Amino acid sequence: MSRLLTILSVLFLGSLICSCQEHTRAQPGNTESSTSYNEQHRSQFHFSPAAKWMNDPNGMFFYAGEYHLFYQYCPDTTVWGPMHWGHAVSTDLVHWQHLPIALYPDSLGMIFSGSAVVDWKNTSGFGKNAQPPIIAIFTHHDMAGEKAGRKNYQYQSIAYSNDRGRSWTKYKGNPVVPNPGNIRDFRDPKVIWDDASNQWVMVFAAFDHVKIWGSKDLKNWQHLSDWGKEYGAHEGVWECPDLFPIPVEGSSEKKWVLLQSLNPGGPNGGSGTQYFVGDFDGKKFTLDPDFEPFVKKGNAVWLDAGRDNYAGVTWSDVPKEDGRRLYIGWMSNWDYATIVPTETWRSATTLPRSLILKKTGEGYRIFSQPVKELEALRSAAKKIEKADIAASLDLTQQLGFSPAQSELVLDFETGDAAANFGVELSNRKGEKYRIGYDAATNQFYSDRTQSGNLAFSKKFGPKIHTAPRISEAKNIRFHLFFDAASAELFADGGANVMTDIFFPGEDFSQVKIYSENGKVKLLNGEAYSLKSIWK
Repeated sequence: MSRLLTILSVLFLGSLICSCQEHTRAQPGNTESSTSYNEQHRSQFHFSPAAKWMNDPNGMFFYAGEYHLFYQYCPDTTVWGPMHWGHAVSTDLVHWQHLPIALYPDSLGMIFSGSAVVDWKNTSGFGKNAQPPIIAIFTHHDMAGEKAGRKNYQYQSIAYSNDRGRSWTKYKGNPVVPNPGNIRDFRDPKVIWDDASNQWVMVFAAFDHVKIWGSKDLKNWQHLSDWGKEYGAHEGVWECPDLFPIPVEGSSEKKWVLLQSLNPGGPNGGSGTQYFVGDFDGKKFTLDPDFEPFVKKGNAVWLDAGRDNYAGVTWSDVPKEDGRRLYIGWMSNWDYATIVPTETWRSATTLPRSLILKKTGEGYRIFSQPVKELEALRSAAKKIEKADIAASLDLTQQLGFSPAQSELVLDFETGDAAANFGVELSNRKGEKYRIGYDAATNQFYSDRTQSGNLAFSKKFGPKIHTAPRISEAKNIRFHLFFDAASAELFADGGANVMTDIFFPGEDFSQVKIYSENGKVKLLNGEAYSLKSIWK
């Protein structure tokens, strides 16, 4: 589970107000009774809890027509505290129904991050009435053990559900993977079923690498291998891994991808998620030789170059006829997550995304695309005519709706070799946010240095975030989503992705396309006003 280790000891004392009584806890209710979802900076089409603190998405699975989203949750404060699993479900990945808290802290500890799977063959023996049980796999975190100076305060446990994830029973034999006694960061299990080796495979983080374990019944596990000490970024603690097979688009080839979140040490500071492409033989993950040069000597390949996509993992049990590898992340950064200027809630998720593996000129790369279901939120639509832009093209009047809750699809021909162009949001206070591409440096960038409230953290606003462009195509497509206090860029079909949050003094009400140091040609443009999922 992603977290700042320095926060743990400090915040635990202040978090004792979070009772760990399973039967007395107030439950998240309907959104109408819990909150208005009209608060300043509140996301309108991203998932966020009705109130209080959220971080990592957990335990996502699909079953009986429902996508389940669990998440790290403290129901009584807006800062990190004793962790529970919050719970929501959706039939379309877009509209979410809040459900009661799924897992509570207990005598073994807090409920840190993990995963969930449908045990279709009832290998665990927990199923009833010929229905497959749902098995949650999570880290128990013993705060008292940590405070006492022990290193074995994290271990993996399971719980099961026989009512479509509505209620859970913790296994009496927990923990199923005890800590050997000498590993401080021993957490965040992600489990999949591997057909080739006919077993459950668990990958979890162990400070600077991952451990891979196997099981036939989800209760009895054996160590298979370790991987990762020699590859990727290592400026911080490894967290929230995910290991899964994925087809290579346009071929019959299949590879395995390992997602690995890291804090600190992300591509633009603080939290970030790197990935690795290779193969898995039922015991060991082996890095693809063509991918290896990009992750040696501390180098990394990043899933999202923005500051605010972390600890994301993928859904299990998505039907084969769907075929997508669906992903969602936590839209924040441990550099400032606990102090962002929101009052009744903290944090949202990223948009759900489909991960696609492609073979590029530099080898295998993941492309991230917003899920197609988001198109159902489009209301007002505007065509933006082609134009040669030497300075700026104001779109505010042309669109006729607020850019603060919008989707833009813009195709550009780069034109001048030195052109610096993109989209700017602004408001009457003179605050502005820019996201664009600099042809001179061949980089995408996100600039929130003048976006509003920066004072809450010295780490939030001082730098422009950058990402080298991956595609070599002549034309560039910007696919942008703006939602009150966030921006997500999917450039060049998802080759480059950047996610950033910001906190303007009032909603951004004006939008323009700008070009500096040369001309840029807008070839085509579409804009959509997006409906709220909460109203």
